[in-house]
Amino acid sequence: MKASQFFSELKKLKSDSELKKYERAFPPEKRDGDKFIGVQMGKVFSLSKKYIEMPPGEIEKLLESSFHEVRAGAVSIMDFQARNKRTSAERKKELFDLYIKKHDRINNWDLVDRSAQYVIGAYLFENDKEAKILYKLAGSKNTWKRRSAIVATSFFIKNGITNHTFKIAEMLLNDKEEFVNKAVGWMLRYAGDKEPKKLIEFLDKYVSKMPRVMLRYSIEKLDKKKREHYLKS
Repeated sequence: MKASQFFSELKKLKSDSELKKYERAFPPEKRDGDKFIGVQMGKVFSLSKKYIEMPPGEIEKLLESSFHEVRAGAVSIMDFQARNKRTSAERKKELFDLYIKKHDRINNWDLVDRSAQYVIGAYLFENDKEAKILYKLAGSKNTWKRRSAIVATSFFIKNGITNHTFKIAEMLLNDKEEFVNKAVGWMLRYAGDKEPKKLIEFLDKYVSKMPRVMLRYSIEKLDKKKREHYLKS
């Protein structure tokens, strides 16, 4: 379960056609220093499952890689471990601490979305239901930390707790980053599945302040009449 072994196996899965897809999807100005091997994400996830027992010290080595697929593998391994019922409480804390420590290496929406719900959200649900660190992340200047804050609330929503979602959404109302706006709208929509009344109250209060993409994502499951009402507000 060594990082070097994972990397060696990953390189064998590379494809020129996949590399071209990455290069089109991530023009140089949007790469944040990332490089790409050219491995389809489904294959990254499958390989990561094989390395589910990798210790945090080796996962950290993967997170240090400049290759996007390697870091995607790292967060996937973290996610698989965090979801596993056999994973000890001590290991879950190590994974949580590693995510926070190395958040600068979790630098895109797919890396956040692949791991925040269980590595962060599930850990906090089990150990700190006040989830104070989510509010700290939501106040960060870093786009991906803010996205982590709101996406991590999905585990709370899943278990019937929506207050963190609505509070953090309120904090992020004026966010200028589309990747944050979309995530907030997504989580508001999910929270609305559990508590539709709270979503309507939130929309009634903040519809005029919400970025349009956030609003559109949040109202997707409302009936047509309500959607039109909020879009015209």
